[in-house]
Amino acid sequence: MDVLEGRTVCVYCASSQRCHPEFHGAAFRLGVTLATAGVRIVYGGGSVGSMGALAEGALSRNGQILGILPRFMEELEWGHRALSELRVVEDMRTRKHLMLSESDAVVALPGGSGTLEELLEALTLKRLGICNHPIILVNTRGYFGPLIELLDNAVRESFMDRRHRSMWQVVDTPEAVPDAIRHAPDWPDDARSFAAL
Repeated sequence: MDVLEGRTVCVYCASSQRCHPEFHGAAFRLGVTLATAGVRIVYGGGSVGSMGALAEGALSRNGQILGILPRFMEELEWGHRALSELRVVEDMRTRKHLMLSESDAVVALPGGSGTLEELLEALTLKRLGICNHPIILVNTRGYFGPLIELLDNAVRESFMDRRHRSMWQVVDTPEAVPDAIRHAPDWPDDARSFAAL
């Protein structure tokens, strides 16, 4: 049995409908790829943009996908109505906590401030040894290049340790995500020993 089968992957993605169509295409393909691998997906529960495309991709392969949506978004009718499960929670903090705690790995698709906040929180929790999931960035259209350079600069300027570079892996296509998760380096149990410089 594949090591990924039956696991849950948290996907951070965006709701923008104005971004380049290639971003939505990549999100759809990620949904297809993860569902085909027997992976359950947890994401923010939205119905439009990359969020909606991810869900549609997974559902097109009869995949299991859980959406976690803050109540105010439910009241605005932003939730996807065809998911395996849509869970409404009180606030954004609860949403983020549940998305991470229900998953075995994290995948970040390109997105705006919300996506970047979620990704950086996951990296911070990994640095502190609180959440040791593999973290994969899908670098569609080279989107994450500036962020990767910024993180590298944080290492160069001694705000992060060189070992922190192995907290994340970068792939160019959604189809490369399963192998990236399978082969992500184990995060050391003593991560806290070099969390602070």
